[in-house]
This record gives sequence, structure tokens and C-alpha cells, in this order.
Amino acid sequence: MSLHTRLSRCLVVAASLLLVQGCTSIGPKSIPRDRIEYSTVMGDSWKEQTLLNIVRLRYVDAPVFLDVSSVISSYTVEGQVDLRGNFFGGSTPNNQSLGGYGRYTDKPTISYTPLTGEKFSRSLLQPIPPVAVFSMIQAGYPADFILRATVRGMNGRYNRATGVNHRPAEPEFEALAEAMRRIQLSQGLGMRIERRDGQDVTLLFFHGASDPALQADIATVVRLLGVTPPLDEITLTYGAIPRNSKEIAVQTRSMLEILIEFADGIDVPADHIARGRTYPGTLQSAAAAENPPLALIHSGTERPAQAYAQVRYRDAWYWIDDTDLRSKRAFTFMMMFFSLAETGVSPQTPVITVGAN
Repeated sequence: MSLHTRLSRCLVVAASLLLVQGCTSIGPKSIPRDRIEYSTVMGDSWKEQTLLNIVRLRYVDAPVFLDVSSVISSYTVEGQVDLRGNFFGGSTPNNQSLGGYGRYTDKPTISYTPLTGEKFSRSLLQPIPPVAVFSMIQAGYPADFILRATVRGMNGRYNRATGVNHRPAEPEFEALAEAMRRIQLSQGLGMRIERRDGQDVTLLFFHGASDPALQADIATVVRLLGVTPPLDEITLTYGAIPRNSKEIAVQTRSMLEILIEFADGIDVPADHIARGRTYPGTLQSAAAAENPPLALIHSGTERPAQAYAQVRYRDAWYWIDDTDLRSKRAFTFMMMFFSLAETGVSPQTPVITVGAN
């Protein structure tokens, strides 16, 4: 085979390979990879940002939230082949050249939106609607945990307060939360929403009182809340004191209060308390065993080996252990509350856009 023929074939093969690479679509193939990887990273960063703000609140530092509002990932594939050659017969030398060029570019654009203004107020400072709290109970989430995490008081029965104004929960509130959980497990609690006078009214009702144990728990709730039979149409509303014996007035917490409640469960270093960097919490009280925090957050100087979520704040690591199912479940519920608090808030225009190479 002559040199001319061999060179021609090499040039044709090289050109074909670059042409195939440039014409093959990478769009559909990138969807499974991008979707999973971006969702995983965004989920982990959401947990870490939330945990960091919980830690900041324990140290009386202002929380800062930065939402990922959009991710635009663009790909570029370029290919080029240069062919040049001079062929002469006889003993005259041949002059030939082969040039190739290829480039692959992955250039995502990520937009961030700081949580400020109206969205900050509605997401963090406004109380969660009582209907959202009882909707989660209706969906099967543990009533005792939901009430302890999201409610300040019901019909004058008050939950514990944390932070600098720490006080324990009233025994009546604890008994109420436990009875509601047993009623929930017995399928004895119902809820419906009706339209009355142009407004949505949330109604609670108790049923299945033929079961003696369930009947006793319903009687406990009726006594503690001060409602009167019949129990098939009890109005649920926001407030401190009910207007009548057919109403349950619920003082719900804001997301900021819930975050502070979680911050109370950080096992902060003892020297941080001694030096006045933070305040004693539930774990530093004598009643820690009888009144455990919603979630246990560890601290230490070394990075944890296994963690559900971990962050570094100043000179220490803070984390939730990956084997602590109770704390992981509570933390997940809290993040769902955050989503409920953001319902109805119009999205803001991204103000920070970073081209990530």
C-alpha cells in the first residue's frame, strides 16, 4: 500500500471520529446524571445550611438563608479536522499534515436568592397556620411530636419554652399531647374544611368512642381543652383563648421559634457556656432525661466519621449522628415545616448568579 493511500485512510478515519463525536447529542444522556447529582448536592446543602443556622441561633447569631433558585447547565462539544497534503511521484519527497481539534465544555449557571424582606418575614417570623399542623397529624405524622415542636399552647395549656426564657411544659400539655397521639393511633381524630360566609373553616371531630380506651383518651382531651359535646364540629382557630366551648384556639410557633427549639438540643462544649459564648440548654438541665430535646445535635473538635448532617462553626464541628433515627426523623419533619411556612410566598428575582466552571 502506497504512502498516499495510507495517509488518505488515516485522514478519513480521523475526520469520521471527530464528526461522530460532534454530531452525537449529549442532552438526553445528561438528564439521569445531572438530575440525581444536582438533587443530591442541593439536598445535602439544604440540610447543612439549616443545621448551621440552628447552631448560629444557639450562639445568639443571626440566621442567614440563601436559596438555590435555578440551575442551568449547558454543554458544548466542538470538533475540527485539518487536512493538507502534497504528493509527488518518483523520488520527490511527499509533504503531508494531519491536524485535529476537540473540546468539551460543561458550564452550569447557578442562581442564589437571599431570604430577605417579605419572604423572610413570612417564612421565619409568621406562625405556622393551625390547619397545617393538624393536616400533618391527619397525614400520619406523630401527634405528640408535631404538637411539641410547633405549638406554644392550646386553649391555655402551654408547651415548654426554650432559649433565654426557658420554662418547662405544663403537665397538662404533656398529657394532652400523649392523649392526642393515642387517639391518632386509634383513628379517632378527624378534620374537614368547609366554606362558610366566604371563608374556609377548619373543623375537628372525634369519633369511635365505643372503644373504652379511646373513650378515656377523648375524655382527657375534652377535659384539658374545656370543650363540650357534641364533638363532631369543633372549630380550629389561631389564638390564645377560645371564644366558646366549641373552639380550640392554637398558638402555633413560627419557623424561627422551631429552629430555636432545635438549637436548645445542641450538646455544646461546656467551656462555651462557662465563657458566656452561649446559654445552658435542655441537655444541661437536671430534667434532661424526663424532657429530652426534639433532636440531639453533637459537638466536638474532630470531624465526625458518620453524620446525617454536619457543619463547622467557628472552632467546633456540629452534627446529627447518622444512626440516631429519632433525631434524623425530627430534623426531616422540621425541614418539611419550613416548606409549609413558605407556601404562598411569591418567588423573588435571583440577585446572585454565579457561573460555576
